[in-house]
Amino acid sequence: MINFTYNVPTRIYFGKEQIKNLEKEIKNYKSILLAYGAGSIKKCGLYQKVVDILKANNISFCELSGIKPNPRLTSVKQGIELCRKNKVDFILAVGAGSTIDCAKAVAFGYYYEGDVWDFFKGKSQIKNALLLGTILTLAATGSEMNGNTVVSNEELQEKLSVGSDLLRPVFSILDPVYTMTLPKEQTAAGVADIMAHVYEQYFSSVGDAYLQNRLAEAILKTCIEFGPVAINEPDNYEARANIMWAGSLALNGLLTYGKTGDWAVHGIEHEISAIYDLTHGTGLAIIYPNWMDYVLNEKTVDKFSEYAKNVFGINGSDKFQIAKEGIKKTRDFFNLLGLPSTLSQVKIGIENINKMAEKAIINNGGEIGKYVKLGAKDVLSVLQACL
Repeated sequence: MINFTYNVPTRIYFGKEQIKNLEKEIKNYKSILLAYGAGSIKKCGLYQKVVDILKANNISFCELSGIKPNPRLTSVKQGIELCRKNKVDFILAVGAGSTIDCAKAVAFGYYYEGDVWDFFKGKSQIKNALLLGTILTLAATGSEMNGNTVVSNEELQEKLSVGSDLLRPVFSILDPVYTMTLPKEQTAAGVADIMAHVYEQYFSSVGDAYLQNRLAEAILKTCIEFGPVAINEPDNYEARANIMWAGSLALNGLLTYGKTGDWAVHGIEHEISAIYDLTHGTGLAIIYPNWMDYVLNEKTVDKFSEYAKNVFGINGSDKFQIAKEGIKKTRDFFNLLGLPSTLSQVKIGIENINKMAEKAIINNGGEIGKYVKLGAKDVLSVLQACL
């Protein structure tokens, strides 16, 4: 296990009716940016609850609405202007990971006079950010408890990430009830997203972080146990609660402490959704089994067989056979959730795969992945297998 610094400062209010804690968290702010998506929070009544609390505490607020999945740079810039115009001193993001990611980019862009995209291109470093809190409505990205943000630049067809501890929310309200009205496909994609975050940290070049590996397997098994239940019984509170907490734990830093992650599959998927605006979790579900197949070899077989044994309960004497069965079980599980296996199923063909393979490498400094390092030809092979 390598050295690490533990820092998970976000206060979590987990469970039913935890919206009651919003008042004490925001009452000392004067002007708030309320950020949300397409309006589902209005249909379920959450929007009105938030607005009532803001008004009851005489807090002025402006609204950044219509934030889309794979949040756009245009929304970030709009939010920055709103914050400056209204002298905002706090951001409240109500919604899914895309809303939270957009809010984070607004938070550090507020203090920067140049183009906020400079941060995503590595031309500037985050030195200051507005404080923010979140009310989560979809278990998926873990953005409610980490300092990462991913934003899409439609003009350049790029989807890039940046991170800083300054972007960790001050608080996050996690009420599983808010996820019960989600369409099945969003729940499924969210579960795949959570599992993909675990995979990126589980398959690591540091092989001796025993405790982190067991924690990772527990989160994966939780997704496998409760993912189908949440889809088939959307009002099942225990299923929704376990999936929601799994999403937060999967990417709050806990699983990476003492080891390194890989992140190749995320880098590849970002290139797909940058062009096709594919739902992130759906893209990850397509890529991951193919990546697993591609990187399985003499050096990685022990880890993949360990995964198959501990997560899916597969036994046997042939490590490669066990590993391959584990990969098949992974694909079968995503299919069970109703997720596609190929890019063609989501109407993505061969036309841009060379471009995507090249940009995946360029945007990641010349190679991608730390567990297994991939070049442009490797990424192209993975994408071809996804077709």
